[in-house]
Amino acid sequence: MTDGAAVTGPDGGLRCPWALSTEDYVAYHDEEWGRPVHGDDALYERLSLEAFQSGLSWITILRRRPGFRAAFAGFRIEKVAMFTDEDRERLLADPGIIRNRLKIDATMANARVLAEWEPGELDELIWSFAPEPGTWPVPKTIADVLPVTPESTALSKALKKRGLRFIGPTTAYALMQACGLVNDHLETCAARNAG
Repeated sequence: MTDGAAVTGPDGGLRCPWALSTEDYVAYHDEEWGRPVHGDDALYERLSLEAFQSGLSWITILRRRPGFRAAFAGFRIEKVAMFTDEDRERLLADPGIIRNRLKIDATMANARVLAEWEPGELDELIWSFAPEPGTWPVPKTIADVLPVTPESTALSKALKKRGLRFIGPTTAYALMQACGLVNDHLETCAARNAG
């Protein structure tokens, strides 16, 4: 049992406790989570996957990410924006993804909205909600990591105002964590200052 502090992994390195529950999490934690993500398509993918994760564990989404990428044309906004009702039916029958009609519809609708934006506009909007460097508290334990922040609430409102769906404050904060807008690796976690 952990007190929520960083835990020693099999390689001797300290990691956030959640990272050691599966090998998939170790790789995701060490190589991706909390690293800056830029580019409209890349951020659309993360936004979509975080929406699909709502109500589920992240490992469910992580293990199906290749299926999601195949099903949603690599999350290229211009391609998904052209999806039809036939594509929706194909997605609803695809065992490689989460077959939730509301989430599928939101992912397709969000692509149509984003296809009307200027190149780089999604990246600029999301990153405008990143706290100033050095102002974000460094978590010592998992209990120090909040599920929602004023910044994630503001990001959620801004995205919804622009027509995006299925992006509440908790989903927005998970996006901010995953894409490196905030660094919620614990203070003693080896990945905190990596990459």
